[in-house]
Amino acid sequence: MPPDRICKTIHQYNKGPVSGDDMKKLLEVAEDYRQVKNYVYGRFGGIGSLSKLYPGYTVQNEMTASGLREQLQMPSVYFYLAIFDALGEIKSQWTRTKTKILKLLNRNEMLNADEKHYIRFLMKVNNAFEMVLNEKVPELPEDIQRQHDKLAESVDTEKLCRYLRRQVRKHHVKMHTDTADGFGITERAYRYADHGIYVSIKEKRKRIFIPLTDNNQYRSQLYMKLYPEQGRVEIKVPVKVAVRTHSDYTRRIGISVGVFVMLTTQEGHRYGEKLGDYQTEYAAWLGQQNGSYRINRSNNPGRKKYYARKKRYEEQLHSYINHELNLFFQSEKPQIVYFPKLPKPQAGGYDKKINYSVNLWQRGYIRNRLMQKCKEQSVGFVEVIGAGIGSECSNCGAAGIKKDGVFTCKTCGCTVEEKINTARNVFKRGEEGRILH
Repeated sequence: MPPDRICKTIHQYNKGPVSGDDMKKLLEVAEDYRQVKNYVYGRFGGIGSLSKLYPGYTVQNEMTASGLREQLQMPSVYFYLAIFDALGEIKSQWTRTKTKILKLLNRNEMLNADEKHYIRFLMKVNNAFEMVLNEKVPELPEDIQRQHDKLAESVDTEKLCRYLRRQVRKHHVKMHTDTADGFGITERAYRYADHGIYVSIKEKRKRIFIPLTDNNQYRSQLYMKLYPEQGRVEIKVPVKVAVRTHSDYTRRIGISVGVFVMLTTQEGHRYGEKLGDYQTEYAAWLGQQNGSYRINRSNNPGRKKYYARKKRYEEQLHSYINHELNLFFQSEKPQIVYFPKLPKPQAGGYDKKINYSVNLWQRGYIRNRLMQKCKEQSVGFVEVIGAGIGSECSNCGAAGIKKDGVFTCKTCGCTVEEKINTARNVFKRGEEGRILH
């Protein structure tokens, strides 16, 4: 059963410019927030603190005893939020490290299947992973210890433990931030009233008032993004929204994603046919601006105007993408959407203009918005393996030739539009269960 509610981020903005004094007070909080996060990164981001990350109360107690809060004279509502914010990012960094190591492990031809299985076991069991990295003998619960001993019988454990430690040293990155442009804020540190929000600062029992463009009030943890040069703030609010269900959404749809046509279904229906025009215009303008700025920095319209127009181009693209995705759901009424795993843009190539346009492709935004809308509409989102998906014939599975947007199979001779062929392969792989977990 799908969840009844999902998380969605709402944005709030200040109505008038924030005064210089008020912005300075907010920046002081942001700077302290940054310093606390960097302290946590440096002290607890390494292998010696792996056992302290879950659930994190050991870190909290050690930070309380460190005296850093008293040194910074920082309110506790910001101090402890910064600690757990940094802890969450450290955990995410360890997840990225494990993902990278597993990816390289799968490609390693020097290790056999048993050795790879043993390393995967060590990485999956947190206690074993922490003990191996700290060069300790794994001491695990009885049932897990039996499984470990069984796997260790057929491999050289010392060699594999050295391999794992070497990979972690090579790929794990200790985090650090130099930007102090925002901070988290708990419910105890703000109050909505008078068509705005009162925000706590470093001075005891003092709050600054920021008028807002709307009268909405929320009771959750917020994040306040600061733009001191523009005298404005942006408040990000996570809210729970109700999930919609549709009895008439019964179809399974495979789609291909393109630069010039946003979505193409296996039946040939297209959505976002003007995306290429918007992106080409945006890429041409951006290339022209960047070129003139490099050649002669005195003859440019100013970076403020540049960033303002750049933002308008991106908002135009995002508005069009969202409109076309809404039209896709209304027209196709999908129960499950099969989406291809997209490769990263490749560097180089023979045409720099094409490469530049592709690098500006909003593919990540399209994927994220499609996933969010699938959750909101109780539609399944399944990502399928995309390797070679555009070079296979959707009819017989043989290799084919792509030319001028048309796919021709070398074996059966069928001819079909390239994007439709890709969408059909996406649908076929989704139905066959060739998906990414």
